[in-house]
Order: sequence, then structure tokens, then C-alpha cells
Amino acid sequence: MAEPKVCVSLEAITVEEMIDEATRANIAGADYVEVRFDKLYLSKPDPVIMVNDDGEEYSKMPPIEEWGVKDFSEIDVEQSISTLKEGIPVPVVFTVRAVREGGFFAGTEEQRLEILEQGIHSKVSFVDLELSIESKSREKLQKLASESNCKIIASIHETKITPKADDIVSNIKDNASKGDIIKFCSTVNNHQDALQVFQAANSLVGQNSTHSIMGLGNGGDWVRLHAPVLEQAIVYATMMNHFRLSDKGLINIRDLRNAWALMEY
Repeated sequence: MAEPKVCVSLEAITVEEMIDEATRANIAGADYVEVRFDKLYLSKPDPVIMVNDDGEEYSKMPPIEEWGVKDFSEIDVEQSISTLKEGIPVPVVFTVRAVREGGFFAGTEEQRLEILEQGIHSKVSFVDLELSIESKSREKLQKLASESNCKIIASIHETKITPKADDIVSNIKDNASKGDIIKFCSTVNNHQDALQVFQAANSLVGQNSTHSIMGLGNGGDWVRLHAPVLEQAIVYATMMNHFRLSDKGLINIRDLRNAWALMEY
């Protein structure tokens, strides 16, 4: 069976940190790295001092959803893209995730689309274009991507409710012409949700569909772990190695490759 490509989604929130993380991902065996350009607009807060049951103080970082966001003007877009292009040694998936789909971009939709256009012109390997982008604007970006030999990941992000497996499959099949890879990612609230995501992936085996399906939450990593037999085109991994990382549906790239070796995929 063909082994899926592995894309490490970068967690860094500065250009310099992104380049460092991408270099480490390259050493770890990543085929691609995802530059989440919208994360450059995040402002990391100071840790919160907590007290445990024994009266001992410890520091805890607030969840990323509670971090501050910089003003759009604080980031030099052109310079940032240029520096990232020069410094990252791995093929790039360029993403500027919209807030409506779980991202952190601080500007307007028009500004976001302009950054996506600049990313395409920088000759990245893939650009992530959400299917929720207004059709005329998306068609323009598709045309630019084709002219720049930049492949498209057509993405769908369900941030509240996981659809039924049949609806996930229909969504992927119906949008097959919108990108080179169709990406579906859903927030998993329980194991029943996780089963819907897994069932959808299993239903697409042998269907000649080029896709990447995943969940965020406990059980969301099931499809990632069994991606080779589920015929996933790309599996998104992380460089994070936190305790109970699987509760988020995420998996470290080394753990992912070790799991595939252990299961003889």
C-alpha cells in the first residue's frame, strides 16, 4: 500500500520560530509543513499562576483560543512570506485560516484573500482554500494557483457539530473538482463523532478519491493512525509532544511513523 505523505502543521507564532520548527520537522521526516500564516497574528500571554490541591503553585498557559490577537498592520506580510520562503527547507502548504473555521486571522476577508494570493505567487507547493470562500473569489485564486503550478487543498472545517458519515462522504465527493486534495476536519465531541469520521474515511476506500480526513478531539486521531489502509493522501501531524496529546486528536510525527511501522503499514 502507498504510504500517505505527512504534513507537520507548524504551531509557531513568529516567522523565526516557524523556520526553526520547520527545520526540525524536516529532520523528523516531514514531507510538507503547513505554514499557518494566521497564527502570526496571535499574541502569546503570560502563564497564569495556579495552586494545586497541596497548596503548591504552578504555571499554566491559557488555551490558544483565549490568546490575544495583533492588529493586521503589525505584520509585514510581504517580508514575512519572503523570509519564510528563504528559510523553510521543506515543501509548504500555505494556510491563512479564517476565524469562521477555527483560525486566528486578524484582518478582513479581503485582506486574507490578498495574503493567499501572495502565498500562491511565492510558489508554495500547496495553498489551502476553504470551500466556504465566496465562489467568485475562490475561482480567481484557483486560476492563479493553476498558473503558478500550485496545488490546492480544498478544505472544510466543522468547528461545532460532526456530520454523519454519509454527509461527510457526500461533501468530499461533491467537491472533488474544487482542489487536488479535499480536506475534511471536524471537532470531535465524543467517540460517536470519532466513529462518524472513521466510517466516512473507510467508506471512501477504493473510490479513487484524493482526500484527507481527520478529527480534533478524543478519537480524532484514529484516521491518522490508520491512514495507510484508509488511503489518505496527506496526514497532518505535529511536532508537539505533550502528555495526552491524543485527547486533542493530534499525533507527533515520530509517534505516527512508529505506529505505522508497528502495525506494518
